[in-house]
Amino acid sequence: MEEIDNLAKECLNCKNPMCKKGCPILTNIPEFIQCVKTKNMEKAYEILQKNNIMSQICSMICPVEEQCVGHCIKGIKNNAVRINRLEELVNIWGKKNNIAFSVDKKEENNKKVAIIGGGPTGIACAVELRKYGYDVTIFEKEEKIGGILEYEIPDFRLKKGYVQEIEEKINKLGIKIKTQTEFGKTINFNDLNKQEYEAVFLGIGANISKKYSLTETDSNNIYTASTILRKYHSGEKINDLGKVAVIGGGNVAMDVARTLKKVKNESVTVIYRRTKELMPAIQEEQADAKKEGVNFIFNTRVIKAIVNENNKLERIKCIKTKIDNNNKAVDVPGSEYEINVNTVIFAIGSGIDKEFLHSLKIETEDNLVKIDENGMTNINGVFAGGDLIEKNQTVCRAIASGKKAAKGIDEYIKNGHSL
Repeated sequence: MEEIDNLAKECLNCKNPMCKKGCPILTNIPEFIQCVKTKNMEKAYEILQKNNIMSQICSMICPVEEQCVGHCIKGIKNNAVRINRLEELVNIWGKKNNIAFSVDKKEENNKKVAIIGGGPTGIACAVELRKYGYDVTIFEKEEKIGGILEYEIPDFRLKKGYVQEIEEKINKLGIKIKTQTEFGKTINFNDLNKQEYEAVFLGIGANISKKYSLTETDSNNIYTASTILRKYHSGEKINDLGKVAVIGGGNVAMDVARTLKKVKNESVTVIYRRTKELMPAIQEEQADAKKEGVNFIFNTRVIKAIVNENNKLERIKCIKTKIDNNNKAVDVPGSEYEINVNTVIFAIGSGIDKEFLHSLKIETEDNLVKIDENGMTNINGVFAGGDLIEKNQTVCRAIASGKKAAKGIDEYIKNGHSL
């Protein structure tokens, strides 16, 4: 309790709290901190959970420097209040003291909504719709729900037990979960229509990992971060990759680099095309990666992989970059050089599966699903959120997207519409 009290005392009780505005899901940060100050821990826990059942997860993995902590007024001249740590501790207290989880639900309306995808945005949408009184079912293609929380964020950053806790809460709310059910294969819009679902929410994420060509022929030693992280989660061997180069500078790049160091690969180097100051990964993650032995090379772009006669990677060719007046990384002519590596891993983001979406007759624009102001796609009754509609989303922003779509779905059905 001492750490909780000390952290809460740091809050200045601002008249115009910017921290709340910095939170994508508008967590009532001032109110929950005030509850901590007045020793009303149960109320503080309730505020966090009713707004977001993934509150503890967000406190541990969100880029708080860009969100709540980054907007803290105290941080202008001094150290900002560590809101995320305080949120984490309140959630730990709530679980330790067996505080019952509950949300305010409206009367059952006997109207069914299907959620496609059991990641953060799908979960958030499902929970919000359940609050409105809907009969909600989550359809998930994997064995477990959670999406990246379950299959890609490594366990040293997020223990898998947290996702299990979320599933238990979902079950208590009466939300149905059907796993190993892949939309477009084992179920489709026609099936849902026949089962009298009034609306569908697509929360399938951006599941196509981005990469670019480095060789004229295939090499067995070039992967995406998603592939490596999923191998790690499944227990597959990933400790014989030799010297590894990770291309990218975001949180996923840190996750895969730290994972590979923890399983004892020879060396791991993160190569980022811009400066250290412009690196988007959470600062704490960068610091932890460095402590754990990850190397960093900045202002460098990998342009080619050099393989031997057996298609085994031996070296990569790089070129130095500089930041121009538009804050973009541009190549420096004549600055090419080589680095000896055995494995390359791309961690430069993901994109939507446009081919699959177009097969569903879903319209896209600028490599995102096209939606109206309520989150609905070009197909009546079909809504979308998360990575499908916005690039470079955080878990917290994905949750906000799911909640917003739920409101749109509620209005759509209330107005007498359906699939």
